[in-house]
Amino acid sequence: MTAALPHQSASPEEPERPPEDRRHKIRRRALTLAIIVLLIGVPAGYLVISANQSRDSGKDKEAKYSATGLTAHWPSRVQQRIYQVPIPPYSKHVAYYETNNWKTSRLYVQFYTSNEGLERFLNQIGVSTDDLEEDEIAINSRDRGIVGWKFTGAGPWYGLVHEQQNPAPTHDIVVNRSNPDHPMVYLVSRTVP
Repeated sequence: MTAALPHQSASPEEPERPPEDRRHKIRRRALTLAIIVLLIGVPAGYLVISANQSRDSGKDKEAKYSATGLTAHWPSRVQQRIYQVPIPPYSKHVAYYETNNWKTSRLYVQFYTSNEGLERFLNQIGVSTDDLEEDEIAINSRDRGIVGWKFTGAGPWYGLVHEQQNPAPTHDIVVNRSNPDHPMVYLVSRTVP
């Protein structure tokens, strides 16, 4: 059991405080209100701003991944490695589009290169320019429709299907040689996850 502590009596020399006047009471309450607003309002405002930024970021990502058609840019190194698409250096007009679902993943790529670049590209995926067949449109109409490819312009057109055992991707390739020094390559690389 604890003993009760004695209370200290007020000093006889210290005068008693007068009661708080109305002006002082209003000022003290206003200061208290300002502190509460700052302690609650600033963090709440920060949360609202960050939530809006997060929502906007999600909308940007949604727009990027729901886009249909080719994106004028090089696919990432990871995509090039997974789909075994070694785009030759100094290629021009590079564009790609990727689709994924539970059954098949596809990477659509197009690029403009030199004859040496085409030969290097085909050798790296395991075929050669001799394997290209004239007037062979190896990319099916479904895949052409997804990215809007129409192989009806000036030719000659060459193509091949490079099938590999899963999980390695299969490559459907079409080459437009209307410019004999700079072929345009169209490729669909598909893999089964």
